[in-house]
Amino acid sequence: MNNTNQKQIIVMTGATSGIGAEALKHLIAQPNTEIIVGARENREVPGITVLPLELSSLASVRSFAEAVQKRLGGAKINMLVLNAGAQFREKKLSADGFEMTFAVNYLAHYLLARLLLPSMAEGGRLVITTSDTHGQWPLAPKTIDPDLFAHPTEESYSAARAYPISKLCDLLAARSFAVLDYVKERHITVIAWNPGLTGNTGLGGNSATKNAIMTTLRYPLRLLSSLILPQLYMHTPVQSGEGLAEVILGKVAPPAGRVYASHVRNKITFPDPSKLAQSDDARDLLWRKSAAMVGLPA
Repeated sequence: MNNTNQKQIIVMTGATSGIGAEALKHLIAQPNTEIIVGARENREVPGITVLPLELSSLASVRSFAEAVQKRLGGAKINMLVLNAGAQFREKKLSADGFEMTFAVNYLAHYLLARLLLPSMAEGGRLVITTSDTHGQWPLAPKTIDPDLFAHPTEESYSAARAYPISKLCDLLAARSFAVLDYVKERHITVIAWNPGLTGNTGLGGNSATKNAIMTTLRYPLRLLSSLILPQLYMHTPVQSGEGLAEVILGKVAPPAGRVYASHVRNKITFPDPSKLAQSDDARDLLWRKSAAMVGLPA
């Protein structure tokens, strides 16, 4: 990474609430650091620059990327953090006609990473927030079908299924970015970060899946259950935010060849993701289809 006397630049989505807001507290405390946040709300936050970003619009993503590059004036991004996420109770479409969860959680971040990757510094870090629901949730996808993910039929759509689909895509995208020649040549670390089950983030308020978990698993039953199934351990936003900050700042680094970092019982681990998430065929198919969706070469 850079010399400590050089300014570090962090660009982040999903920093204004929940886990991201908790992580941001740690990032702001870093010396000689510039932080640029993309957010829908036009707000002033001490110590950071907020630029408009609507993840449900690919045009807005492109405008944000241009605004970031203009502000940087040739300076390089040390940490690109794609943390924003949403869940919806019913089927909605993005401004570009994609299923909203897929569009916001995955496709917008895929495009943003591709647009900003050339502006990343040697030894930088790209962090993409995923979820263990990509493989451990009962409704997690068993096959890869990017076209159906982006444009589900009325019969195939499920609000509880849309979230793990988007997070599988995030994880596969992280694996794709990790093997790019540019990324390897510039020694950019790519991490797909699973914060684990976290309460009181605001995300669960729109989630049929998490609401069901919160209603069913009460303390101490939830605590006892987590001894058998660690993924049911309930983190606080402070715990998950601290874990995310450690990953962003490089205080925890993945072993060689690993991309998936999972926050389990308040420890950062590096397990294997689901078999589907490990599939190179699934990874490459999603990359090709996503490139076509956003109008970029594969």
